[in-house]
Amino acid sequence: MTEPVRQDVLAARRIVVKIGSSSLTTAAGGLDADRVDALVDVLAKARDDREIVLVSSGAIAAGLSPLGLERRPRDLARQQAAASVGQGLLVARYTASFARYGIRVGQVLLTSDDVSRRTHYRNAYRTLDQLLAMGALPVVNENDTVATDEIRFGDNDRLAALVAHLVRADLLVLLSDVDGLYDGDPRTPGTSRIAEVRGPGDLDGISIGSAGKSGVGTGGMVTKVEAAGIATGAGVPVVLTSAVHAADALAGRPTGTYFHRTGKRSADRLLWLAHASAPRGALRLDPGAVRAVTERRSSLLPAGVTAVEGDFTAGDPVDLLDESGRAVARGLVNFDARELPRLLGRSTRDLARELGPAYEREVVHRDDLVLLGL
Repeated sequence: MTEPVRQDVLAARRIVVKIGSSSLTTAAGGLDADRVDALVDVLAKARDDREIVLVSSGAIAAGLSPLGLERRPRDLARQQAAASVGQGLLVARYTASFARYGIRVGQVLLTSDDVSRRTHYRNAYRTLDQLLAMGALPVVNENDTVATDEIRFGDNDRLAALVAHLVRADLLVLLSDVDGLYDGDPRTPGTSRIAEVRGPGDLDGISIGSAGKSGVGTGGMVTKVEAAGIATGAGVPVVLTSAVHAADALAGRPTGTYFHRTGKRSADRLLWLAHASAPRGALRLDPGAVRAVTERRSSLLPAGVTAVEGDFTAGDPVDLLDESGRAVARGLVNFDARELPRLLGRSTRDLARELGPAYEREVVHRDDLVLLGL
């Protein structure tokens, strides 16, 4: 039976499209101009009555050949060097290709740490929203030239899901070298493409593995399914297909795999804190504090903290652990790790009286806290 046209796709007015490295570059590294132009042709046409944000991998891959590297390096320093060379080449190529249609592009480089913080999140949203309002097409990538944990974050699939949430997109399209999610390795005879996923239960018993992983990218099918889960949980449906089917995907035709939304749209940065930040340390909580944080959604006060782990500074993300060591929440801490030991188990009133009014505050405010795995 022929699948119907996807009405949610047709109705989408703001769309985030993610393209993987293997769909933009040659096997040896370096940009494939024809592939870039083919993608731009599709996006330029779709942009006639829609807003498009492009999340593009390919900076490190594009920098390999110019630096004489035969394959993606393992060490961080050379990855960053390749990204530094490749990012300029990537954006220059997009600029030239979109110019054929009179479309300006704007480069936006993000790190997950930046966008987890309240003011930076607002700034990122305003920048992207203003670019769209002024008729430019944002090209987003991770800031790989300076990132540390972020450069090992995986592929840009998760970044794309979080950007879709950030810009309040109506649809996320993930383009790769595989034409959808299969019930096994697509290279094995007898496997079938899964046309729709309505929830996590539809994936029970399916071995996702790493099929489709290329030599120049870092992502596989696992990262794409995880990204789809993040997006759909935040109210954004997802189409996963190959780059050659991009036009069909944007036209609502039944290509690839369609992931239905499973949650409601929200407009807060805590999704980034939960899914994109790397904790710099941890705080162990007593049972009362665990209940206050998880059940009453209260702020974490010094009285409920029993131990401090790691070396972090005020503003860093930390995990909040129960007595068994399980992370129940993550939040942005208001004190340095060196300050906290003398505050543990004490009331904010006592601390303010002894140390001054600056200490009459939460260790983690509830507005900077997100629950994990509950």
